[in-house]
Amino acid sequence: MNHEMKALILSGGYGTRLRPITFSQQKQLIPVANKPILFYAIEDIINAGIKDIGIVVGPNKKQVIDTVKGANFPVRITFIYQKEPLGLAHTILISEDFLKDTPFVMYLGDNLLKGGIKKFLDKFTTSDADAGILLTPVDNPSQFGVAELNSDGSVKRLIEKPKNPPSNLALCGIYFFKPPILKAVKNIKPSFRGELEITDAIQYLLENGFKVHSETVTGWWKDTGKPEDIIEANQLILDDLTPYNKGTLKDSTIKGRVAIGKGSIIEKSVIKGPCIIGR
Repeated sequence: MNHEMKALILSGGYGTRLRPITFSQQKQLIPVANKPILFYAIEDIINAGIKDIGIVVGPNKKQVIDTVKGANFPVRITFIYQKEPLGLAHTILISEDFLKDTPFVMYLGDNLLKGGIKKFLDKFTTSDADAGILLTPVDNPSQFGVAELNSDGSVKRLIEKPKNPPSNLALCGIYFFKPPILKAVKNIKPSFRGELEITDAIQYLLENGFKVHSETVTGWWKDTGKPEDIIEANQLILDDLTPYNKGTLKDSTIKGRVAIGKGSIIEKSVIKGPCIIGR
C-alpha cells in the first residue's frame, strides 16, 4: 500500500473541445462504457493503494462533488476549488495545504490508461527521482507536450506543442511528484496563454539539478478531449470487457461480450455485445 502517497485528480476546466456535450455536463463526468471518465481515474488510484485523494474542481464543481460523493469511494476525498483554469501547475499551487510535503500522483481526470498506474507508482516511490512522467508514442506530437530523452532514457527537456518535435513521445496526463515540485511551480512564470504550465515546472526541476525519470506506456492511453476520443475510449474499454451477469434474464438471449449489472432486469430482449448494462 502506498500510504505515504497522495493523489491529485484534475476535474475542472470548461471542456470547450467537447461542446455541445459539455454545455450541460462537466467533461470528466461524461460516461465511457456506462461510467463517468473520472471514476476510472479514482479507481486506478485506489487500486494503486492510495487512500488520500484531492480532486480539483472548477465551474461545475457541484455536479462533480455530488457525483463523486454519491459513489461512496472507500477513501478520503478532499475537493479543492480552482476558480478559473490557470494551468496544471497552478492546481498544485492551490493544493499546497492538501499536499503538504507528501509525494503525490497528479492525474488528469479525463485520461484513461490501460493496466493502471500501480507498477509505475511502485517504481517511482522506490527510485531517487523527484518527478516521474509517463510517455506514449503518438502520430501527432506537435499537439502535445513532448519529451526529448538522453541516451540512457532520462529526460533531457520537455517542449509544449513543438513545431518541430524532437521525438514522438507525448506526455500522458499522469505525473508523479515529490515535494520539490512545489518550489518549481512557485518559480515559473505564466506562459503566453496565461497559464502556469506543468511542462515548465518539470523543466525547472531539470534545470535545477533535480531528477526526472520517464516510463513509456505500452498499453493504450487515451485523452478524451474530443468527441471522437470518447467514442474510441468506449471501444477500448469494451474490447477488454469480461462478460458477467449479476442481473435477471426473462425470455431473453445474450450474444457476445455483455456485462449485466446487479439489479438489472432484461425481459423479451436480444442483447448483442459488446455492451454494459447497469453497473
